[in-house]
Amino acid sequence: MRFSTFFAPTLKEVPKDAVLKSHIYLLRAGFIHQIGSGIYNFLPLGKIVMDKIKVIVQQEMNRAGANEITMGFLTPASLWEKSGRYEQYGELALFTDKKGATFVLGPTHEECVTELAKTYIKSYKQLPLHLYQIHLKFRDELRPRFGLLRAREFVMKDGYSFHDSIESLHTEFINIRDTYVRIFERLGLDFRIVEADSGAIGGSGSREFMVLAPCGEDTIVTCNACDYASNIEAAIRKAKTCGDIAPQATSPYHKFATPNVKTIDELSAFFKVNPFYLMKAVVKKVIFKDTTDIAIFFMRGKDILEDTKALNALKFIDSNVLDMEDADLAFLESYNLPQGSIGPIHLRTLTNSRFIVFDNELQYGEDLICGANEHGYHYVGVQLEEFKDIIYRDLIAVQEGDLCAKCGGTLCYSKGIEVGHIFKLEEKYSKPMEATFLDSNGISKPFIMGCYGLGVSRLLSAILEQKADDKGCVWGDIAPFSLDIIISNMKNEEEVKFATMLYEHLKEKGIEVILDDRSERFGSKIADFELIGFQYALIIGKKLADGKVELIQRDGLIKKEYASSNIMESLLEIL
Repeated sequence: MRFSTFFAPTLKEVPKDAVLKSHIYLLRAGFIHQIGSGIYNFLPLGKIVMDKIKVIVQQEMNRAGANEITMGFLTPASLWEKSGRYEQYGELALFTDKKGATFVLGPTHEECVTELAKTYIKSYKQLPLHLYQIHLKFRDELRPRFGLLRAREFVMKDGYSFHDSIESLHTEFINIRDTYVRIFERLGLDFRIVEADSGAIGGSGSREFMVLAPCGEDTIVTCNACDYASNIEAAIRKAKTCGDIAPQATSPYHKFATPNVKTIDELSAFFKVNPFYLMKAVVKKVIFKDTTDIAIFFMRGKDILEDTKALNALKFIDSNVLDMEDADLAFLESYNLPQGSIGPIHLRTLTNSRFIVFDNELQYGEDLICGANEHGYHYVGVQLEEFKDIIYRDLIAVQEGDLCAKCGGTLCYSKGIEVGHIFKLEEKYSKPMEATFLDSNGISKPFIMGCYGLGVSRLLSAILEQKADDKGCVWGDIAPFSLDIIISNMKNEEEVKFATMLYEHLKEKGIEVILDDRSERFGSKIADFELIGFQYALIIGKKLADGKVELIQRDGLIKKEYASSNIMESLLEIL
């Protein structure tokens, strides 16, 4: 390819609203073009890189024994209604055709592939089976941002496996986990496999693949002494203990006046006790399709509510819960709850709520102080073991410095970009959609399913967030061209002749090479090489008269001179 005929519209200025370096460089270097909010066109450079990622994904998925298919971008809404996700999936975009039929613009394809398996797989003898696709997806993000990292339209590899047993599913789960490891290693990424929440997909055994990057939206909890790693949404810790003396009450549930004391710090200072013995209440508004309710979560004083864990607790109580929101003062007052003095005693009577949940670490809690549901009063000497029908769930966000539940080491935070997520769906979709097979005894059973997602277009941004430098893109082996031959002076016939000869010979050898034959300044050509991130640049310039050329490796901008007489052999060896 000659640069003079190649469509690569580079920009000198930083595009408006672009914050992350990946977003800036992809736009400035002419890889992508924004056509709408969260919607991008892939220009030639972007398509070349994405196609290279696709090839690696296809090679490894095929090696793992999966079968590639392509499912329709539109899925009948009736299938989503049957699975139970139609009302629950918050980012769903709908399309109604001229006949009035409603379709879902595919954000993911569990329903579609389950219907496919239901149609064609009848016997255990046809199992296990893994089907995957690399296809366009659409999720109606409320706040698309950060370029390809949080787009509404994106390309994803989604795979689905079907099994006759949990044991078979586990085998495939490990197989695809190892497959993803090979994919990300081939892309040269520094990543971690972490425990995770299953989110809107559902299922269990969820694992995320996180590319480590300071800009990552996900907080990863890791142990400094073992291999434990988890997304903050699913992280656990060793239960905290406290060596301080517990507050002493003269009698059970003794009500104590606490005028103008509302915060945990104020309460701790007032009673001169460790916040470990204080019970904090966090109130949320529960969202259903047509109504709302109130939820109250209790935890120890210095703990922080983790919203995903809290929402999962609500859905554990009632699967019809759609979401939750922060409760404002007006919402609290509508239930006659005093801000800063909310406690569990008589709370169910006051609110008539089903959603009163305690953190696991409060189980068997003794000598606790909590709000009395009356302005300016708290109870002292609360013993939770005396309460009946308490719902305990893991609610708290693990904090840096907490101890690892696995080995007792210290937990710390890092940031990551999610690029892959694998789930054990089991019967979550097959059962409601009546997708069954006949087992070895001729009995009809629902398929046992697995789900495996990988963000193909998102990887372009993730790679740059980890590898790019202050000059521009660094791609490594998936650079759009392996070699950029730069002619320093297009008016120098010897430079043009030598560069063109090399270009033609390298093309014949199958090397991905681009010849920069533009009538631009040499500085502009070098700047474009650095910005775009070709793997190497070969400079054909003034030194050619002395029998020398210069090769620059983009990663690290390492320069080395070679004799022009044997540069062809050197390039073939390097590339």
